[in-house]
Amino acid sequence: MKKISGVIASAAILAVGFAGSAFAEFPERPVKLIVPWAAGGDTDNIFRPFAAEFQKHLGQPVAIANVTGASGTVGAREAKNAPADGYSLYAVHDYIHLTYYAGLGDVKYSDFEPICLVAATPSVLTASAKTPFKTWAEFLADAKKRPGQISVGATLGSTSHIFPALIEKGAGIKLKYVSYDGLAPRMNALLGGHIDLTDSNLTQKGKVEAGLLRFLAIASPERDKEMPDVPTLKELGVNLVYEVVRGLLVPKGTPAPARAKLEEACAKATKEASFAEAMKKQGTRVAFLNAKDYGAFLDKIDGENKTIMTELGLMKK
Repeated sequence: MKKISGVIASAAILAVGFAGSAFAEFPERPVKLIVPWAAGGDTDNIFRPFAAEFQKHLGQPVAIANVTGASGTVGAREAKNAPADGYSLYAVHDYIHLTYYAGLGDVKYSDFEPICLVAATPSVLTASAKTPFKTWAEFLADAKKRPGQISVGATLGSTSHIFPALIEKGAGIKLKYVSYDGLAPRMNALLGGHIDLTDSNLTQKGKVEAGLLRFLAIASPERDKEMPDVPTLKELGVNLVYEVVRGLLVPKGTPAPARAKLEEACAKATKEASFAEAMKKQGTRVAFLNAKDYGAFLDKIDGENKTIMTELGLMKK
């Protein structure tokens, strides 16, 4: 019995050794990065420059796959069901918490393993230039005069829905929601005057300067140096700071050696000056967290989003 046990133990050690050596060479082929939103949207525009830096440090090409539909839940489901081998990555933001609690999808953040946090983008309440209001004060007066009539484009159950909903609550107003799947179609509707408002960010600075859009308020702790004339919601009397945070996840069960290589490449990519410059153009700050800290962060904001959804009456699960 002792001899048999020794053989079994040796075989187990040998198997672990083979598994470790296999992942020592990871990655041996291109990696797919699933972005659950359309090309040209904020998430896509953040992860494309990230992927360019990431692949340099990973040593293999990173191919972005835009898997759209159903408020990001189609892409989330594809990412969850992908092989847990390190070759399928998932570009995620806060919507993963929101759509689950809204009952729009059955995929949750805990279905994945954290790799790293990449970036954070403060939200900006943005108006069409075709609206009658040019400032926050004029908007607020109009909203109180016409409750439920000012339209806001949003991806229902996602951050673009929660941000104006929190403004509604904080300012004591009522808006009318119009559903769009992602930022790109929302911006087209806003530019065409088909909706009055949406949640955007400083990437729309050029359109504001051209007179096509108006920034009413930014949800950052302080005014942004890029647009110092845009007031913060806090100084306007709405105690709200709101950032959309984006990071990388992989399917549950992805081997630790592969996750470690991905995390290392992410850490190096986010330190690149060219990435910081690309994020500045996106109205975004680099916000790296390693896998352990990102996991704790995800736990924290999941609880916060559950509370928000409950308070807004949007909780379905």
